[in-house]
Amino acid sequence: MSLRGTRSGDSADWPETQGRALKTVHTIGYEGTRLEAFIQTLLMNDIDHLIDVRDRPISRKPGFSKNGLRAALAEAGIAYTHLQSLGDPKPGRDAMRQGRYQDFLRIYTEHLESGSAQLGLSEAVEIAGRSNSALMCFEKDHKTCHRTLVADRMATLEPFAAIHLQVAMPVQGSADASAAGVSAGG
Repeated sequence: MSLRGTRSGDSADWPETQGRALKTVHTIGYEGTRLEAFIQTLLMNDIDHLIDVRDRPISRKPGFSKNGLRAALAEAGIAYTHLQSLGDPKPGRDAMRQGRYQDFLRIYTEHLESGSAQLGLSEAVEIAGRSNSALMCFEKDHKTCHRTLVADRMATLEPFAAIHLQVAMPVQGSADASAAGVSAGG
């Protein structure tokens, strides 16, 4: 199994850019993965700047809280920026946890209209315009995460196409597991 992340998004589906160069912004979630495989996926996709769009950049998963993640990314040569203003506010997170997807969409879409979120979007566009960047949040499936809404909104400001990465977990005991720094024992 390859450690290269999978991508979704087809260039044939990208909108016309009206003469402007099409830029790419990636998205990635860390649910169900280990830090080593996560960083390896970023590196194999040439990501040089991770934009953390969590409201609360803390995690029970080892290595994914803000300071630890920033340090591990720096060691790998990847810049880190936390844009709290693009995080999903508590009412939106609660709606998602309760399976109220339409409420989540309404809450987060309204949040994106706020002044702070508009500033965060401008910063995300600026970062992604000058670097190969990925928007990061927790959820593995980009279809159930607000990072996709952030990428979509960025595309209304500049000609961005979103590529959604999935962290490929190596099979234990495989050569890829050894290459990823994951021991065969787990």
